[in-house]
Amino acid sequence: MERISNINNILAFVTVAREGSVSRAADVLNLTQPAISHQIKRLSEETGITLFTRSATGLSITPDGSAMLEKAEQVLQAMAEFRRHASKRVGHVSGKLKIGTIVDPEFIRLGRLLALLRSEHPDIETELVHGVSGDILKWLKQGRIDAGFYLSGPDDLPGIGSDNEETVHTIKLADFTYRVIAPDGWQKQVENADWASLAALPWIGTPEKSVHHRLLASVFKNLGCRPNVVALVDQEPSMLEMVRSGIGLSLCRDSIALHQKQTFGLVVADAVSVPACLCFIALDQRKDNPMLSETFKLLQRSW
Repeated sequence: MERISNINNILAFVTVAREGSVSRAADVLNLTQPAISHQIKRLSEETGITLFTRSATGLSITPDGSAMLEKAEQVLQAMAEFRRHASKRVGHVSGKLKIGTIVDPEFIRLGRLLALLRSEHPDIETELVHGVSGDILKWLKQGRIDAGFYLSGPDDLPGIGSDNEETVHTIKLADFTYRVIAPDGWQKQVENADWASLAALPWIGTPEKSVHHRLLASVFKNLGCRPNVVALVDQEPSMLEMVRSGIGLSLCRDSIALHQKQTFGLVVADAVSVPACLCFIALDQRKDNPMLSETFKLLQRSW
């Protein structure tokens, strides 16, 4: 015996053995009785083994047939597993995905996204590169990352590029609000102050590429003034520490501002706020890349 020509012959053998007759096996497999008999005969010829004998009461499996039955069932199980594995490989996605991250992982739901990627696409290897929003946009256009999280004002979403820039595909994930926070004891100067009054107070500045700088620059440009920046930092925890230390004002996400007020007694300006949104961006020309396409779908589930 060199090979089995047809797996269906094994299926016919196992089904007849289970059902005890050719007629019932034919019903199970939706075949004719002659077709089942032919398959049994062909398997017997290919193996050189008599699988069944006929008696007055019908077919009886031979000792050799009984010995082969377990192996035949294992073959069918292996084929079923092969088909299941093959179906999972249809649309299989693999490769290395570089994601730019910003602020804290909990806010951008990074853990949830990575867990879904790991569960549904275990052959996608992720590499995280942390920065501020301006970094993410720059790294994306430089090809250093494949996609990333991005913060901006609602009217400042990255989208159609200029003649010299590539188009950016943007998925908006959430809207939120930035508040102005101040050190404990600054209630009189801050609580009911407008933007013009706040501009004259000491501010903790951030680099031009940060979302804080971009949002404040837009606000104060419309007023024709600039904030009184007395210190410059590039990390949100450092900004909060400097506010708590009494150095100056800063923008802060609304949820964090409330926590800081309750925990450290910081002051939150009541009269002003800045709308913002969290996005996920990739180059438009690559948005249909299988890894990115699947990441977009999982992001929607995460949010």
